[in-house]
Amino acid sequence: MRTASRFLIVLIFLGVVLGGIFGYKFYQFGQMKEQFSQPQPPAKISATMASTEMWTPEIKAVGSVEAINGIEVANEVSGVVETIAFESGDTVKKGDILIRLDAAIDEAALRTRRAEAQLAEQEFKRVSDLLPKRAVSQSQYDEAKANFDAARARVNEAEAQLSKKIIRAPFDGKLGLRLVDQGEYIGTGTPIVEINMLDAIYVDYTLSEKDLPMVQQGYDVVATVAAIPDSHFAGQVSAINTSVNPQTRTVRIRATLGNEDNQLRPGMFATVATRQPQDREVVTVPRTAVSYNTYGDFVFVVEENDDGELVVNRRTIQTGNTRDSRVAVLDGLKEGEQVVSKGLLRLRAGQRVEVQEDEQPAEASK
Repeated sequence: MRTASRFLIVLIFLGVVLGGIFGYKFYQFGQMKEQFSQPQPPAKISATMASTEMWTPEIKAVGSVEAINGIEVANEVSGVVETIAFESGDTVKKGDILIRLDAAIDEAALRTRRAEAQLAEQEFKRVSDLLPKRAVSQSQYDEAKANFDAARARVNEAEAQLSKKIIRAPFDGKLGLRLVDQGEYIGTGTPIVEINMLDAIYVDYTLSEKDLPMVQQGYDVVATVAAIPDSHFAGQVSAINTSVNPQTRTVRIRATLGNEDNQLRPGMFATVATRQPQDREVVTVPRTAVSYNTYGDFVFVVEENDDGELVVNRRTIQTGNTRDSRVAVLDGLKEGEQVVSKGLLRLRAGQRVEVQEDEQPAEASK
């Protein structure tokens, strides 16, 4: 009996303890359910109005800077470098001497050819004087004339060969690094120095075939490069390729840019904006108001529900160009509609909000 009494006391004690625990948990659950059933306080947001601005339509693309004329100067004949008449980085004019090769043998050959030509000229003059007197035959006259003409041609050939020992700048431009040394033997076609015409300069880029009707020769372009991000280089479309690449369905465009300070160099990666001549009105919002993803860009529009409360609704939009931290909205939003400008990640469709900061829309600009 004593054991059964103890067992009963233990069971009663355990029942009281477990009942207390379950009762406390049931009370907590009820409190949580009551708390969740209470409406959530409105989220505090910053909002702004979609505004209309005057923008110049433009098509952006990427391309590469190219020199109008740019080559590696090389020699046509082999020889030993006798004189170097430039320094790396010099600015030169067309015809300026860059290097001279040893030309002693060619100069001697030219003197020989000139002596032969002088002798042939004297012989031709004697035969010419004797022909009217019929002291020589017509064939002798023709032979003397042919010998004289051949001798003059050999002189011209020797002079041309000698001139190839002097390498000159083929056009106005800026030189790169010198690639040969004085006294060095260089074979035919050895690179001597790079020369590029830098002002003006080309930028070549490609556009999709669907953008081709919106680009014409003479349209303004503005280019930027990563090396000088704060500088904008203005120019014009100078040529449009006559065919579309069948593999990529793109067309190659060439624009000519001013480069007076020689800041642009061939080979630079450039971002190019091709601008159309007419301005147009576009609806714009701050870039921070747009959420970009693979399923479509969207904004949260601030609207009133049936109870007169402010809520946010997600709306898909079609975006265009970005300029000065504002995005053009091509479709899905109207001027004057209020959108959330910051903190999109913590919002959901239908959530109540309270506008804490009402940002002013940007003034109309071009």
